[in-house]
Amino acid sequence: MSEPDATPAAASPASSNLVMRVLAALVLAPLAIALAWAGGWLWAFLVTLAAIGLFVEWLVVVGAGRVALTGAGTIALAFMGFCLAFGALRTAVVGLVVGLAVIALLSAGKRGWAVLGFLYASGALLASILVRQDPVNGFVALMFVLLVVWATDIGGYFAGRGIGGPKLWPRVSPKKTWAGAGGSFIASLMVAGGFAAAGFGKPVPLLALSALLTVVSQLGDLFESAVKRRFGVKDSSHLIPGHGGLMDRLDGFIAAIIVAWIFGFLRHGVHSAGSGLMVW
Repeated sequence: MSEPDATPAAASPASSNLVMRVLAALVLAPLAIALAWAGGWLWAFLVTLAAIGLFVEWLVVVGAGRVALTGAGTIALAFMGFCLAFGALRTAVVGLVVGLAVIALLSAGKRGWAVLGFLYASGALLASILVRQDPVNGFVALMFVLLVVWATDIGGYFAGRGIGGPKLWPRVSPKKTWAGAGGSFIASLMVAGGFAAAGFGKPVPLLALSALLTVVSQLGDLFESAVKRRFGVKDSSHLIPGHGGLMDRLDGFIAAIIVAWIFGFLRHGVHSAGSGLMVW
C-alpha cells in the first residue's frame, strides 16, 4: 500500500476512491455472507458466476479474449458449478479435464496463459464450493477464510496509507509497502483471535492458519498484479466501483481458499475440508 499524498488535490481522488470502495463493500459483503449462509445451489450459483467472470477477465487481460475460447470456458465452468451444486464431484472433475483440453486446443496463440486462466478460475470454483459443502463446519470455515482475506485487505490498506515507508515489491506492485503487509498480518491474527474467543477453534492452530492464509492472500494479490503488469493492464475490468474487476477484488481470496481447501482436504478428506480447517 502507498503512503497518501499530503496535498489536497491528490487527497481528493483518494478519498473519493475510498468512499466507492466502502459503498461497494457494503453492498457486496452482505450478499456474499447471505449466500454463503444459505449454501447449496445458491452459493454454488454465485461462485460459478464469479468463476466465469474471472476467466473472461483473465482472457481479456492476457489478450486472448476470442469468442470461441470464452464460450468454451464459460460452458465448462457452468457445467462444473452445476455438478458441484448437486454433489456430483467426479462429474465436475471430468468437466474440468474436458474443459482444459478444449481450452488448450482453441488457444494456440496463447495456450499457456489461457490454460492457466482456466485453472485459476476452476480452482476458485472447486475450492469455494467444496469448503462450504462440509455439512458440519462448512459455513464457519468459509467465513474464517473470507474474514481473514477481508482483514488482510483492510489492514493492509490503512496501514499502508497511514504509515507508508519502504515498498514491498515495487517492480510488481508499486503501491504496496512493508507497513501494509504488517498491518494485514496483524488484522488477520485479530480475526483468528475472535474466532477462538467465540469457541470456533483452538487459539494456536487458528492463529497459525490465519498467518498462513494472510501470507497466501498477499501472494495471490502480487501474482495478479504481476500478470496485469506483464500485459500492461491497470485493472482487470471496471465491474466493481472502487475495486476494478473480479480479479482485482478476488485475487487474495482465490489463493487463500485454494490453499485452505488443500489444507482441509489433507486433514479431513474431500467432503470435510471445512472441519479440517476448524477442528483440532
